[in-house]
Order: sequence, then structure tokens, then C-alpha cells
Amino acid sequence: MADVSIEFCGEWYEPKDDDVFTIGREGDLEIDDNPYLHRKFLQIAHYDDIWWLANVGSLISATVADSTGGMQAWLAPGARIPLVFSMTNIVFTAGPTTYELSVHVKTPSFRQEHRDTEAVGETTIGPVIFTDSQKALILALAEPMLKRDGTGLSSIPSSSQAAARLGWPLTKFNRKLDNVCDKLDRVGVAGLRGGGGKLATNRRARLVEHAVTSHLVTAADLPLLDEQLDAED
Repeated sequence: MADVSIEFCGEWYEPKDDDVFTIGREGDLEIDDNPYLHRKFLQIAHYDDIWWLANVGSLISATVADSTGGMQAWLAPGARIPLVFSMTNIVFTAGPTTYELSVHVKTPSFRQEHRDTEAVGETTIGPVIFTDSQKALILALAEPMLKRDGTGLSSIPSSSQAAARLGWPLTKFNRKLDNVCDKLDRVGVAGLRGGGGKLATNRRARLVEHAVTSHLVTAADLPLLDEQLDAED
């Protein structure tokens, strides 16, 4: 078995120590024929006795997290990060599509233990507290990604689609989206600032990437969507 293996949509890839493994529209792992995706976006390579993940694109960032959600980083163009956990999830959005793949390291440098916590009442991430309606908003955007099975691809709903899923007017949805993003931005979650149009699309995608990889929302939370919809009736 190779020291590093990569899984995407049920397919496995095993780069060798002397390889530079390329991920993008073209390369060793051809993700998708998506014009919003760089031909060469990510690279995985081994040097200084460590496996590294590098963003070699110019526009798209990736959210990188360990399997417990306890560590998360935002990998901007030109940045790199060591792959030190036994499993690392990588999530990124190109145009309307969000992709997820996982990297498995046979001999990781670190092992992180998962600690279960009981959620009581409102959801708290550090000093941030989310109401049920704010959490429902996150779920409405993350629903397609939470429902897919394993790594692969999914779509980010538009603001109007997510508002309709919740039974809210679009103005209410946008106001609450502003509140959620402001709360997370204040505690250092990158990529959530911005206004309407293209920036808003990127902001929704970044919110979903952060929420899913940090386990802020999980598939077990999805019933809250219907509860919120019933409350609006």
C-alpha cells in the first residue's frame, strides 16, 4: 500500500514519493470538465520527509480539514500545507459546483482524537452562538452536500432556492445570511466578507465548506429544515 492515497467519487489514486500529483480539470486526477475549475489547481508532493498540499491555481481557494473537524485551514492560491493527519478532507467550489476529496496518509505525523460533545439549546462555535433559524439557513445551503454519499460533488443552492426551502422571503434570507457570515467573520473564519453578485456566491460556498468540514452542521441536523418550514406555515 502506498504511503498516500487519494479518494474521489469512489476512485482511488496512489502517488509515489517522487511524483508531483496534480488535481484539476487536467492532471493525474481529472476532477470535472468545469470551465470554472483551473486546469491545474492542487498539487500533492513529498519532500523534506513530509507530504504537502499546494494550491497552484490563481482564483479558487480550498477548505482543508481533518476528519474530526477539529482542524481547519483555508488554502488560498499560492499557499501550501503539510498533510499530517491520517485523513484530510479537501473541499472547494468552482462555479455552481462543490467538490470534496480525501487524502489518506498511512504514517501520519499527528493523530487527533475526536471528542464527542453534547449540543444543548443553541449551537455554539467558540464564542459564536447560532439560533435555530440561523442554523436552518446554514442547513438549507449545505443540504445537497450533506445528502451526498461520501466524497464527490454537489451543488450550492442559490439564495432564492434556499429561501424557498425555508419558506422565507428572500429579504429575510439575505438579512440572516449577513448575520451568520458576520458572526463567523468576527471569529476569524476567512472568505465570508463581501457584497452581492459574484461575491455573494463565493460567500455562500465558503459558508457551506466551513460548516460541513467543521461539523457545524451534519446530516443528523437536516430535520431542522422541515421544522423551520412548518414554523413558517
